[in-house]
Amino acid sequence: MQRRNFLKTGSLAGLSLATLVSASCKQPSAATKTESNNSFTDNFELNEATIADLQKKMETGTHTSRSITELYLKRIDAIDKNGPKLNAVIELNKSALDMADNMDKERKAKRLRGPLHGIPILIKDNIDTGDNMHTTAGSLALSDNFAKQDAFIVHKLRQAGAVILGKTNLSEWANFRSEHATSGWSSRGLQTKCPYVLDRNPSGSSAGSGSATAANLCAIAIGTETNGSIVSPASVNGLVGIKPTVGLWSRSGIIPISKTQDTAGPMARTVKDAAILLAALAGTDAADDATLKSKPEKDYTKYLDANGLKGKRIGIEKLDEVNPATKKLLDDAIAILKKQGAEVVEVELYKQLKEIGHAEFRVLLYEFKDGVNRYLGKANSKMKNLADVIAYNKQHEDKAMPFFKQDTLEQAEALGGLGSKEYLDALNKSQGTSRKAIDAILKDNKLDAIAGPTNGFAGCIDLINGDYDNGFSFSGPAAMAGYPHITVPMGSWHDLQMGLSFFSTAWSEGELIRLAYAYEQASKKRVAPKFKTDLFA
Repeated sequence: MQRRNFLKTGSLAGLSLATLVSASCKQPSAATKTESNNSFTDNFELNEATIADLQKKMETGTHTSRSITELYLKRIDAIDKNGPKLNAVIELNKSALDMADNMDKERKAKRLRGPLHGIPILIKDNIDTGDNMHTTAGSLALSDNFAKQDAFIVHKLRQAGAVILGKTNLSEWANFRSEHATSGWSSRGLQTKCPYVLDRNPSGSSAGSGSATAANLCAIAIGTETNGSIVSPASVNGLVGIKPTVGLWSRSGIIPISKTQDTAGPMARTVKDAAILLAALAGTDAADDATLKSKPEKDYTKYLDANGLKGKRIGIEKLDEVNPATKKLLDDAIAILKKQGAEVVEVELYKQLKEIGHAEFRVLLYEFKDGVNRYLGKANSKMKNLADVIAYNKQHEDKAMPFFKQDTLEQAEALGGLGSKEYLDALNKSQGTSRKAIDAILKDNKLDAIAGPTNGFAGCIDLINGDYDNGFSFSGPAAMAGYPHITVPMGSWHDLQMGLSFFSTAWSEGELIRLAYAYEQASKKRVAPKFKTDLFA
């Protein structure tokens, strides 16, 4: 959840150049488990390895799933003990090597499950796993929660043969605890860092999944999004992120914010890897009504066409007052789109949606209370409802709330049920208006997608003042509408990364992958992080 961007400003307002190049944004030492080590040398054997690369290593016998899993586990240990200390992984899976061994046995017996067979993956710590790992949403209040069974997408992940390395840290309660929060911080996991510039925020709420994937702590990862929490950390961490249409992936077994906006999705270093994961976990789940309307495809890699931009019409959101670095990156991206045969049309979507951010927030407050109470009512935790969580945090304020409080939780708890007129009116204004606006722009301009910078450059980690507005966010329209959104690396400035977003109407994942892949192949903007301590290191 990215509260401070579209929800609060309702615009694409720019941020001054001077603010973005602030040289000093060191956080208090209590924010992280240990201080950074400037002498880290990154010579990891699997740096930037794709799913195809890893499969080839296993096919040729150069590596096994076990040896690859061991390398990633050692990588996580090296990063967090003697390296940059990203604090991206909140918990390791004690069964990871056993899972890898089983996949190796199946491979030896020539029983391959598909492209994810034996591939290590990290998942966000708000997704249930029916094993020895906790599911806490980063909250100390849920530190006793061991899920009774896998979330539907985790079940699909196991069926696909993936190896679950562990769980990633996140902004606590998926960034829905306080309006004064710092993204990437949770009371259980503390502060996650951006691997490109370590005193910068990796963005929330899927901060750990973004940081870990960028830093090659895994091959691929899963994040979740309500508004911006996949695409924003993907953008900041130089990744491809896909927020699917709500209902393409099941949400059952995921600690919720919103039944109308929540979805999990892939985070990867390439469009191809994201497309592979997207297909593997899509499917109908009787426990999630939204999936009953889904239109999943068995293979999204069929859309990987390097010439996929030829003859396409792309609407580029008009930007006002953006800083010169953002404008330069966008101008370069537009030039690539045109060179690849796309026609670019300027559009103004945000002006139509400027006044509905408040309505969306009211929807989320209502749905959060309802969803969390339903989840906790069946959970393996002493916390049985939102009121219990609020009480726990107050009783353990020194550890649970040392930097910011729980005003958002308390606002949600004070509200009524989903039958209230205020909720229904707000939902119609938020979801209804955003869907009509997107569909109208697409139709009136005969567009294949709408595009623009995903969000601003990474802001400083500031646990005292909380997150600040880092320029803009392009996540709001697709998030409120429940429509698909993909971001792909667009470039960097002082090693701070920025993504280019493409979104369209419901169930258009395939066509968006086509556009994103063609842009990715023509631009090649993904770069591995250097773990700089600050902008001028």
